[in-house]
Amino acid sequence: MKTILITGGAGFIGSAFTKYIYEKYPEYKIIVLDALTYAGNIENLPVDICKALDNERFEFWNGNILNGPLVNSLVARSEYVVHFAAESHVTRSIFDNKLFFETDVLGTQVIANAVCRYKDTVRRFIHISTSEVYGTAATSAMNEDHPLNPMSPYAAAKAGADRLVYSYWSTYTIPAVIIRPFNNYGPRQHLEKVIPRFITSVMLGEQLRVHGDGQSARDFVHTDDTCRAIDLALHADEKLVVGEVFNVGSGADRSILSLAQDITSLMCTDKKCYIHVGDRPGQVMRHTCDSSKIEDVLGWTPSVKWEDGLKDVIDWYNDNAEWWRKMLWMREIPIITAAGEKELH
Repeated sequence: MKTILITGGAGFIGSAFTKYIYEKYPEYKIIVLDALTYAGNIENLPVDICKALDNERFEFWNGNILNGPLVNSLVARSEYVVHFAAESHVTRSIFDNKLFFETDVLGTQVIANAVCRYKDTVRRFIHISTSEVYGTAATSAMNEDHPLNPMSPYAAAKAGADRLVYSYWSTYTIPAVIIRPFNNYGPRQHLEKVIPRFITSVMLGEQLRVHGDGQSARDFVHTDDTCRAIDLALHADEKLVVGEVFNVGSGADRSILSLAQDITSLMCTDKKCYIHVGDRPGQVMRHTCDSSKIEDVLGWTPSVKWEDGLKDVIDWYNDNAEWWRKMLWMREIPIITAAGEKELH
């Protein structure tokens, strides 16, 4: 039985990947390490952890990736390591930036050190980075050679972790692959993120908060497609992927205003159910993915159509109000703008 360690496996993308691996590879043993911060939820896991002691295929550890001895003990038992664990919200990084550098950079260093220690038995180390490391697009579509220009503390922390992993591959030849997903969406996403926040706002009869003029644009990719991409990188010939960086995105950018319009057109008839607020500090104006590299090397292309994926996500939040109502109080974060004013974002 092969063993795969998934850090941050109770978070949004991490839990989607944990569920994907659990269902697709019955011969794999899965170890999840998660600190269960506000963004982690044991309800996201594919098995009931209260019964996990009797499950030979699944093992859960409630712990922090900064815990070196714990991380070493888990990596020592694993052939594959997929590292999702990170603080991951732009606005929250403005509110509490120290935590982001501790978790995202120093936590990644702990994982990389453990992989380096056991590189004779670890076959593949997948580091989940983010498209936020690029900053605003300087070209019509952003490939892996696009300059890194992080524009928020979150993006800067992830850029540091991204380059740290690359340096460990270059220096110590660890079997590392870096994945840079663009904006993911899907079921079980925390309400601090724009799509679930907009969906639940409509459900609660609230107006939608749209930053500035709403023209900042993102490339949204469904978690199902991201999981397939990671799976391909995990099992590909090492000569094709080790030491490489791969973008994962749809290739289409959508403005936040058009996103609000898409959601309201499916959920309500009031064409004025969105509002504008001040621009968020550290705002990236446009992200558009060039995923031709992963398509050429691994044959990956996105398969979830935007209209179908968005409707499925809306249906999920409609059917799972008990899951998301517990985090309503965390949808808005107070920040101090460059003008010294307090705003909720």
